[in-house]
Amino acid sequence: MELTVVLGDITEQEVDAVVNAASRAMRGGAGVDGAIHRAGGSEVLADCIRRFPHGLATGDAGWTTAGHLRARWVIHVVGPNWGRGERDRSLLTSCYARALEVADELGARSVAFPLVSAGAYSWPKDDAVAAAAQTLRATPTSVDEARMVAFDAATYSALEAAVADG
Repeated sequence: MELTVVLGDITEQEVDAVVNAASRAMRGGAGVDGAIHRAGGSEVLADCIRRFPHGLATGDAGWTTAGHLRARWVIHVVGPNWGRGERDRSLLTSCYARALEVADELGARSVAFPLVSAGAYSWPKDDAVAAAAQTLRATPTSVDEARMVAFDAATYSALEAAVADG
């Protein structure tokens, strides 16, 4: 699998699936979650309600339609909230591994990932970057391209360095 890094907006990626850093409730929210729900439209929320009436557990992943996004699917992952005391790194790495498992089940060949838990959930950025790069590299998958999408230049630089070190 090719691991790439781009600077941009995850909602504008032309890939088979985009990964959403969702809340446990799976009803939209702030940051990446809000952006994906806004860009994808009401179909994304309706599918979340239908497929995940009780939400998802931290570290898990599930998929919905992508609605109006360029992607075919949204793979929702629930990262740990460092700011609320969820500091088990295995929950963070599980988000990436489970997202690839779901992508394989769907037959997705290209997947765009945000940096899970590093925004509103306050996971230390350096460790979030390392966890993403290490897990994506180490997880067996049929996905051809895992694309890390950085929203800002500092995150892009950190991800680029982590991918180059691999």
